[in-house]
Amino acid sequence: MVKESIGKGQLSSPLIVADKPCENGSSGGGGGGEEEMGVSSATSVLVLSTLIAVSGSYVFGTAVGYSSPAESGIMDELGLSLAEYSVFGSILTIGAMLGAISSGRIADLIGRRGAMGFSEVFCITGWLAVVFSKDAWWLDFGRLLIGCGMGLLSYVVPVYIAEITPKNLRGGFTTVHQLMICCGASITFLLGTLVNWRMLALIGTIPCLIQVVGLPFVPESPRWLARSGRWRDCEAALQRLRGENAFISQEAAEIKDYTETLQRFSEATVLDLFQWTYARSLIVGVGLMVLQQFGGVNAIVFYASAIFISAGFSGRVGSIAMVAVQIPMTTLGTILMDKSGRRPLLLASAAGTFLGCFFVGIAFLMQGHQGWKELGPIFALLGVLIYDGAFSLGMGGIPWVIMSEIFPINMKGSAGSLVTLVSWLGSWIISYAFNFLMKWSSAGTFFIFSSICGITVLFVAKLVPETKGRTLEEIQASMNPLSAKNKHSIP
Repeated sequence: MVKESIGKGQLSSPLIVADKPCENGSSGGGGGGEEEMGVSSATSVLVLSTLIAVSGSYVFGTAVGYSSPAESGIMDELGLSLAEYSVFGSILTIGAMLGAISSGRIADLIGRRGAMGFSEVFCITGWLAVVFSKDAWWLDFGRLLIGCGMGLLSYVVPVYIAEITPKNLRGGFTTVHQLMICCGASITFLLGTLVNWRMLALIGTIPCLIQVVGLPFVPESPRWLARSGRWRDCEAALQRLRGENAFISQEAAEIKDYTETLQRFSEATVLDLFQWTYARSLIVGVGLMVLQQFGGVNAIVFYASAIFISAGFSGRVGSIAMVAVQIPMTTLGTILMDKSGRRPLLLASAAGTFLGCFFVGIAFLMQGHQGWKELGPIFALLGVLIYDGAFSLGMGGIPWVIMSEIFPINMKGSAGSLVTLVSWLGSWIISYAFNFLMKWSSAGTFFIFSSICGITVLFVAKLVPETKGRTLEEIQASMNPLSAKNKHSIP
């Protein structure tokens, strides 16, 4: 049965015909070497494609990091009230939710490269609107457009990277998405101390232009090309990505077989996601995003300075320390991704965020006890830095890696839109509610975040699969069986 073939790993005839000479000079089993086993090296085309894609991630980071250094300049020059500037800051998330709703469909219709280029139209227009704005309306309009572009980029960048990389490199390469977000935010924060807010917005267009100029020189996702029935283009793109002498027959055949089987089914809709067939993928994808956001990351990042001040510590010193921890820990997570695997990093990361939030909660409790009050700032700094480092190690990037891996190609558009929307909605809810929670109970707020991080540890241990070293087709066939007879599963 066709439905059983995916689960059992049976493949149809290869995409590269048998009588075509193999590029490595061998037609047998011994000639493929590492490539036949799915272990490939990072070619120049693969590295270039990833760098062009993560230029969009850097755009994401610049947008997130812009509002803090630009605040005083914008409010003074344009005469904005605190409430008006709060709208400017928060409307980015509204735009990201709008972009997220359509991200999967757009990426399916015009391709991964097309979606990245389309998103940059929003980002460039938005940055220019901010540069030339004369009042709050233009500021908000520009910020909304940038948010729409961010919503698209937050989905399509990790999906594109996951679809072009071999299984032994996929985790590390996909996590560069999160690393570049951190770099974009940190560098923008630092540049904001040197240039005015209009120049800072103009600088924000540079990574957008780099991506727009670079996209025509990188291949489209082979898996999207296969989904579109463009088999020759799929083969050519895969050969460019793996190298001229690489033996790609096995990988190409696997992509073709899995895609052809899925195409026998009707086009998926969002409602189709809620079938039992896709239950595990949906629970894992949405669950990780919910736990990531409700673990308090945006509350801690957006209000880090206020947290330090409330706990009696210097906000400036604390914020600089956060930046110093974030980038090295994200880099470490990227290096370890394909060595230790996704699950161990997620478990360590979630445990660290639990400990960090618990320490911050203790710091606020100490404020009410005279004998322990002087230790409060130390616990606050220690807790936020532990949280920041642990989150950067795994929980920041791995949920996006797993999201890009677990949904089959016919469901990826709808599933990706839903998961990305949930992430941005959670971000907005926590950012909006945080100040109210802090007024209710500062210590209680962080104990709630700590509890959610503890639940994340259990969630990862019980439900999240290890996807290291598996092709996308193996992961998706295992998690989303096409028939009840398919018992193949990821441990």
